[in-house]
Amino acid sequence: MAQSAQSSTETDWVSRFADEVIAEAERRAPGKAVVVASGLSPSGPIHLGNLREVMTPHLVADEIRRRGIEVRHVLSWDDYDRYRKVPAGIPGVDPETYGQYIGMPLTAVPAPAGSAYATWAEHFKAAMVESLAELGVEYDPISQTEQYTTGVYRDQVLFAMKHRGDIDAILDQYRTKQKPGGKKPQQKQVDEAELEAAEGSGAAAEDDGSVGEGGYFPYKPYCGQCGKDFTKVTSYNDETTELTYVCTEDEYTETVKLSEFNRGKLVWKVDWPMRWAYEGVIFEPSGVDHSSPGSSFQVGGQIVGIFGGEQPIGPMYAFVGISGMAKMSSSKGGVPTPADALKIMEPQLLRWLYARRRPNQSFKIAFDQEIQRLYDEWDKLEAKVADESVLPADAAAHARAVRTAAGELPRTQRPMPYRTLASVVDITAGHDEQTLRILSDLEPDRPLTSLDEVRPRLDRAENWITTQVPADQRTLVRDEPDTELLSSLDDEGRESLRRLVDGLDSHWSLDGLTTLVYGVPKVMAGLEPDAKPTPELKVAQRTFFALLYRLLVTRETGPRLPTLLLAVGAERVRKLLAV
Repeated sequence: MAQSAQSSTETDWVSRFADEVIAEAERRAPGKAVVVASGLSPSGPIHLGNLREVMTPHLVADEIRRRGIEVRHVLSWDDYDRYRKVPAGIPGVDPETYGQYIGMPLTAVPAPAGSAYATWAEHFKAAMVESLAELGVEYDPISQTEQYTTGVYRDQVLFAMKHRGDIDAILDQYRTKQKPGGKKPQQKQVDEAELEAAEGSGAAAEDDGSVGEGGYFPYKPYCGQCGKDFTKVTSYNDETTELTYVCTEDEYTETVKLSEFNRGKLVWKVDWPMRWAYEGVIFEPSGVDHSSPGSSFQVGGQIVGIFGGEQPIGPMYAFVGISGMAKMSSSKGGVPTPADALKIMEPQLLRWLYARRRPNQSFKIAFDQEIQRLYDEWDKLEAKVADESVLPADAAAHARAVRTAAGELPRTQRPMPYRTLASVVDITAGHDEQTLRILSDLEPDRPLTSLDEVRPRLDRAENWITTQVPADQRTLVRDEPDTELLSSLDDEGRESLRRLVDGLDSHWSLDGLTTLVYGVPKVMAGLEPDAKPTPELKVAQRTFFALLYRLLVTRETGPRLPTLLLAVGAERVRKLLAV
């Protein structure tokens, strides 16, 4: 493998992991493509927490690819997992009807009513596939249904059954046993909500296998009669590969030749390390649920040796939260997905949120007002990159956000402030002609000729306003003046409004109106318009701003006043503020 020289300023976590992975790959499989892996179970909506399972190895793989080294990012779709329970709040899913499918493979469960896809697995995979494409994530997809049902893993299954005693001995070390005195061994407790949130990563809890006349068996067939996995292997012949199982659901018994049988899979704690060895995985992250003793990652680290492989290196990643929401779980309805996030933010911003934090650092993705601050922070970073004042680690995170080894992601031609765009579409209710007029007034020296110049950011801001901002927080400009409030003003209040109205024409730009609205209270206090604010002056400014909001939009808060004034238009402002 050829490795390009690394800059001494590259100190971000992605580069450090890439260094480790390349060195480990050289040790394990010199001359071969580096393999990194992710696993997702389409058991329900694949949420933004699950996205970290993909983004972490993607960023590392992309860094390795940038260095000119061949790398494969394997994404296993765990679509042969059992349907464990009916997620709440899924449109087109009746809990009573879908309860009958529990225990079947996800690829055997019908898609929700109205779906364009035939199966449950394909329905929930589709949205993620589209989102990953938009995010620029390159990967090799592997359907575990196809792997098992076409016999790709047949040798691995037979091998596991032959060495079931060795596997059982490892698992037995972690099984909960009574100690003398009735005390159970201490295990690190993992929050139930965190275990729930692990669903969708292939880490859902499963049993270790079954025990019958021949001892322990790490294989679970799907029943030939009901199609479910409520089965128990009762005997197995290593010579003939004859396997007998019984289904506890319908008491169906069947004897098959495992060397020819493809309707079943290894239990999860054996399946995962088998795949590490089969694919030659060098790097794969794991969720925090794997930190507990007996977790599938820890146990798999020992079982993988039976298959002649080694455990991948990789970090434990922390959970991703949503502003104002509890921990995410794909088994519950209403959990934001990458597709939901990409409706309100550009791919670059979403990539940046995952790239700038080390995997073991938790962070939140904003669906509330915080998204405006995040965009402000992003725009400041872009400006620092442009003038070369950016810190090395921040520059690296930015570079990983805006481009991959394959090239630059599509971006907004003129990225006006997100909060400004949101305010404008809020006030205009998305009316294109009015929106273009107002945005052109923001930069009179360089007016917009088309809204396409501010897309897709404009569309994201509009989606945020229409889908995430409650109706009672939307901006509604008055049609007629509030004559009662205007008549109640004292001389000072009237004079402040007159000064504002008189200065509109000479200050009609975003910067000019900012100077005007902050300057009127200064002038009223006998100060120069550019005077530095004092605590007393700040109180006067807040009082003046509240008055303007009440007269323009009936509330004491709203979009930033300069943007609001531009949106309302000078003529209408004069009408509403006339004293």
